[in-house]
Amino acid sequence: MGLINSPHAKKLRMLVISLLSGIFFTTNQVSAETLFTVNGVEVDSAVVDIWFNSRLPDQGGQANAQQRELLIAQLRDIYILATQDNAASLAQEAGTAAQLHLQRHNILAQAVANQILSEIEITEDEIAAEYERQIQMAPPLDFKARHILVASQGEAMDLIQLLDDGADFQELAKEKSTGPSGPSGGDLGWFSPNQMVAPFSAAVTTLQDGSYTSSPVQTQFGWHVILREDSRDSVPPTLEVATDGLRTAVQQRKFDERLAELRAAASQ
Repeated sequence: MGLINSPHAKKLRMLVISLLSGIFFTTNQVSAETLFTVNGVEVDSAVVDIWFNSRLPDQGGQANAQQRELLIAQLRDIYILATQDNAASLAQEAGTAAQLHLQRHNILAQAVANQILSEIEITEDEIAAEYERQIQMAPPLDFKARHILVASQGEAMDLIQLLDDGADFQELAKEKSTGPSGPSGGDLGWFSPNQMVAPFSAAVTTLQDGSYTSSPVQTQFGWHVILREDSRDSVPPTLEVATDGLRTAVQQRKFDERLAELRAAASQ
């Protein structure tokens, strides 16, 4: 394996691609401080902050001394490669130019979207109206259920036959279910139908308390035999508890409306 195809080289090429658009389309940052220079190109604190945030998202971009040294070294390598004499001509090649074009517009699109979101005003009346809308749309019942998950329809049909013959659902689930709830007898606890995938929710909703499905139910996870143990009236969260989520929903709807306007006004 040659150096150019080594894992380190491949990783470095990906890092180069991730920052090329920033190198070629950087605007002056008045408040940013130059931290180092590579081949005459100043690399400021704003670029370094973005780099750290992209590499350490779980740490909020906060690096310890060892991480900082490594990340700065990687960033220097990116600028060393991107400032070579052939970089400008390579940027004009179809594949590279397309990536730069897409990344630049993606970054700008995110910036514009964030500005639109920041300018959206949401009133308490709109939050209250969204609350009422979601209450009306919410399923009226919660369910308590168990299930047995198997790989094939035939296996599920055999289980239903065993249940018809008097087998205990919980014991069958412990013995046969491949799902994570198998060891607990297939227990799913209480849930709202909209928390489950559609075929599963539809099957539970049509059952009576204490009954199990007479035919297997297929989802993307496999084949289910479902026992609906109990049901109760759903209790929605209070407006105060739900406010943050409601505000986000209203904001998203208004953003979607604004985006629809921009789509309609866009020229070909």
